[in-house]
Formats: sequence, C-alpha cells, structure tokens
Amino acid sequence: MQLDPSQLAALVAVLRHGSFDHAAAALHVTPSAISQRIRALEDRVGTTLIIRSSPARATEAGARLARHATELSLLEADLARDLSLGVEPGKVRLAVTADSLATFVIPALAQVTDLLYEIVVDDQAHSADWLRRGEVSAAITDHAHPIQGCDCHPLGTLRYLATASPDYIALHFPDGVTPEALTQAPMLRFSQKDRLQHDWLHQLTGRRLLPPCHDLPSPQGFVEAARRGLGWGLNPEIMVRDDIARGALVAFHRDLPMDTPLYWQVRRAVAPALEALTRAMRRAASDHLI
Repeated sequence: MQLDPSQLAALVAVLRHGSFDHAAAALHVTPSAISQRIRALEDRVGTTLIIRSSPARATEAGARLARHATELSLLEADLARDLSLGVEPGKVRLAVTADSLATFVIPALAQVTDLLYEIVVDDQAHSADWLRRGEVSAAITDHAHPIQGCDCHPLGTLRYLATASPDYIALHFPDGVTPEALTQAPMLRFSQKDRLQHDWLHQLTGRRLLPPCHDLPSPQGFVEAARRGLGWGLNPEIMVRDDIARGALVAFHRDLPMDTPLYWQVRRAVAPALEALTRAMRRAASDHLI
C-alpha cells in the first residue's frame, strides 16, 4: 500500500507536537491542511489514527504508522548522506534517563551532528516501555536482554553513592545512620517512579522504610539539594566526586553503593541509520561508567 509522505509527515507532527495547530506551525501549513491530510490518511487505511484529545494521542494503528514514518525518514536521510545528496538531517526520538543525560548522553549526541534529536526522559526501569510502544527509536534502559525487535548493547554501570551535607548528617544522624534516623530524615527522590533510594534502604536495613520525601526531577538540582542540606539522596558518583573530595558532601555507607547497569537498545529496523550514534553512545559511556 502506497502512502502519501505529506500525510505521514502530518501524522508524525501532530503526535510530536500534541495538536493540529502546533503541527501546522511546524510544517508551515494551515491547521485545515493538517486536518485534511490526517482525514485522508485515516480514509486510506480505514481506521482512526489520532485520538482528538489535548494533547493529541495515537491509536495503536496511528502509533505503528508514525513509527513507520519516522523510521523511513531516518533510513532515507542515511541513504542521502551516503549519496551526498545534502538533504536535511533525520530526526530521531530517544528515551534516556535523567542521570545519563546529565553525564554521558550529551557528549555522545555531540559526536553525531548529522541527526536532530528529540529526547524523552524517563526512569531506566520504564524507558523500555517507550520502545515497546514504538514511540522511540532507541533507549537507555536497565533491561539486559533485547526488547522485541531491538538490538541491545551494554554501556556499563552507573554507580550511585548515598550523600548528604556535613550539617545535614550532624542534624539528622547524630547517633549514626540508623534505621530509626533514616525513617525520620528527609530523603530526596527524582519522582514517584524513582525507587533507587527505597531499594538502597532495603539493602541496608532489610526493611521497607518510608521516610518523608522531596520530589526533585533534576540531577543537578538533586546534587545541589544535597549540598544545601535539603535531604539525603543517591547521586551518581561521577557527579559528586569533587564535592566529596572538598567536603561539601559526605558519602555515608560508601561500602554499599548502588550499581545500576545500563544498556543501549535500538530498534533493529533503524540500527544501520543509527550506527554512528550507537558507536558514540558506547564511547561516551566507556568514559563515564564503570
């Protein structure tokens, strides 16, 4: 079945930008033109592709078509590079963790300048879901086995240390980092999805502790909050090494780090077009991870 490229582009734009108006602005056409293209595409395939909500969402068929269109554009851009045709770079959507974005992902992306990037940030335990739904072309995840239709590349291990400021430790742990003190001391976590601190507490105490939490969805903000004594939290060792060395932060129970293996999973259909990015991601990870 031959599909109209302009209609596929409209579908991808609506789902990427969340509305017909924003998609129209991105494609430099009118909202009416976007609506007509989507309607014609739905007539062509015989099913609804977009749920007209705010933001607009894909039906299962719409997600599959959008994935096909995105993968096709990446492959076409890769072919154009090989043939030196000088077309616009392809755009790739990636799901990565916030801590990997704050450490090694940006250096990797900067090595591959003939792609445009759209980054989705999610926890390493949930980023694989974006791949399963076909909403991204590659992801950084904690899944060691290939997700269906994907190639899996080990990146290394991101080591976390429990850290807090000296004043915070003096105030909240005067008798040591005990289970009783940890139950009362304010804790930092990235979001409600973030189980890292709770898993570490369980390893340390053998108990499911529920301390009061600050939700702070920023790796840099996480470190700064620990420096300022807002709470304790698990920070990537590579982000707090200097703070620990100069005494701005203290790593307690340093003999109990939390090691998180990370993997780069890329959809097999576009793996050739993303080969340079995969190499860059693995190189950058080797410089920052264990």
